[in-house]
Amino acid sequence: MLVALIAAPPAARAQDAQDYVGSASCTACHAEAAEAWSGSDHALAWTEATAANILADFNDTEFVHDGMTARFSVEPDGTHVITVYEKDGKTTRYPVQSVAGVAPLQQYLLETEPGRLQSFDVVWDTEKGDWFHLYPDQDLPPDDGLHWTGPYKTWNARCAECHATGYEKNFDPRTKTYASTQAEIGVGCEACHGPARQHLDWARAATTQDPPPNYGFRVDFSDREAAIQQCATCHSRRESHLDGNPLPGTPYHDAYNLALLRPGLYQADGQIEDEVYVYGSFLQSKMYDKGVGCVDCHNPHAIETLAEGNALCTQCHNPAGNPRFPTLKPAEYDSPEHHFHEPGSEGAQCASCHMPQRVYMGNDWRRDHSFRIPRPDLADQTGASDACTDCHRDRKPDWAAAAIAERFPDGSQSRPHYGTVLARGRQDPVAAATDLAALAEDQAQPGIVRATALWLLRASNSPTTATRLVPLLDDPDPVVRAAAAGLQRLAPPAERAGRLARLLDDPIRTVRIEAARELLMMPPDQMPAAAQAPMRAAFGEWREAVSQRLDFPETHLQLAGTALTLRNFPAAAGAFDEVVQMDPQRVDAWIMLARLAALSGGPRAARAVIDRARAVNPGDASLDAFLADLNGQGGMAAPPPPPAAD
Repeated sequence: MLVALIAAPPAARAQDAQDYVGSASCTACHAEAAEAWSGSDHALAWTEATAANILADFNDTEFVHDGMTARFSVEPDGTHVITVYEKDGKTTRYPVQSVAGVAPLQQYLLETEPGRLQSFDVVWDTEKGDWFHLYPDQDLPPDDGLHWTGPYKTWNARCAECHATGYEKNFDPRTKTYASTQAEIGVGCEACHGPARQHLDWARAATTQDPPPNYGFRVDFSDREAAIQQCATCHSRRESHLDGNPLPGTPYHDAYNLALLRPGLYQADGQIEDEVYVYGSFLQSKMYDKGVGCVDCHNPHAIETLAEGNALCTQCHNPAGNPRFPTLKPAEYDSPEHHFHEPGSEGAQCASCHMPQRVYMGNDWRRDHSFRIPRPDLADQTGASDACTDCHRDRKPDWAAAAIAERFPDGSQSRPHYGTVLARGRQDPVAAATDLAALAEDQAQPGIVRATALWLLRASNSPTTATRLVPLLDDPDPVVRAAAAGLQRLAPPAERAGRLARLLDDPIRTVRIEAARELLMMPPDQMPAAAQAPMRAAFGEWREAVSQRLDFPETHLQLAGTALTLRNFPAAAGAFDEVVQMDPQRVDAWIMLARLAALSGGPRAARAVIDRARAVNPGDASLDAFLADLNGQGGMAAPPPPPAAD
């Protein structure tokens, strides 16, 4: 198995659990901040299963869904219990191990085996006071990877690091067990500020000496970018390089690989689609570009906005302006002359037009933080939604576009938008290659947009484009540099090696890892001599990053692709087998496994794989078509192609 190739010991943490002192140690000196934090969504992100913390009705209530029944009760000793009668006839009783969240829904965590916590899919609506299922339209039997007992609902892997302080996942890929630890459940003071031992020792010493740098903490929240990156550790869609929480103050791109504006996550113009947790949206905004930070709008302790309604926006968007942002046009924005709606109505709210919202987890509304002007005029080109027809559902985008054009005749609302290029790049990256390359080169555009253009260009299969965009390997933005490294897979091997060798010493881990991945296939004798040691180091960082995610089916798909690229077919088969064990509904993995079985064992071996796949995916057209093709051709003779580029 490829696991043996990439398995690496976890990196030593700069500080251990003894450096964490707990939020209670902070309250004596920081009473105002502690009072604001107490009861906040951060403080209540993960709590113990006590009667005070559990808000749901466990008075022998029941919830029935798709052949499954959940019964909620309280034992005489006060233990809250969920008894699950699954649709396959199995009944299991689970004590509630702990509680996630507080509003607008509360979820309950169940320990399905020692150390493994799973997020139960029947949750409590704290606003309506009733149970509901997170996925009411999906058929999820117990053997489905998306069932609440499956790998996508494992709290240790998917959720805990953003709901805990000082968290370490500690997954053992050989035994497939967890020995997770945390300094504190919930997002405590040290989750953002860092372990406080040094700070506490200094404070207790009552010395007249100067305090240690930044008062013993690793995050300087007076630094706007450092503060944003610290918030982004949880408020972003990303892939982790490290186990659990990176120490606060770790540069974001040393700890995570940020998700780009990809289909399924973002709409074609960059608006939110799936749950992407703010950062990728905010990076697209003019507010970020002009120097606005998270704490300009949010109280970081109470986790509330600094003002209600339009008063939050008119801190800056007003006739007097704001001296911190001299390029902002002073004007009256909170008036019908600007928003064209009845004052005080929902349509008159700045957020309604500039921060459209989508609902996730059944009832949790999240706002887009790209702060964009509504562009219904681009709907035909991008296929994206617009804030106008999100509210005026009986109207069409062309109506909204005409209304905006009439009310803003200067045309400022109809400037060219990167969304049109990204949308065409999604549809046909070859035809859009020239425009995508120009977008990637445009320094005036957000880095995440330029990086997305580079990612789309990977499918253009154009070595000429890879050559044109070599200068972006030195771009100031690490997201762009990493994406530019990925594009160099289109270059001839010798040129690729020369171009990427310098990135193996890049100051940012994400860039180094991406360069190492793209050089993985290079024969050592084609690498510059000076790059040999950096290549080994960067490859080691890639191994370490992958080893932290071996409880994700997606990781084993990546490993399978790597093994196929290396033409290590037994390792690829082992990785695909891991995928289907964890998620039996990954039909693409089953088909690749069957192709590999045909190579080594012929048609009979391939049919055996397809039979296994059809047993858990009855009636799947892709499997039926593959089997028909296999029977017609007598087996697979050519090696399977690597999966599509990520």
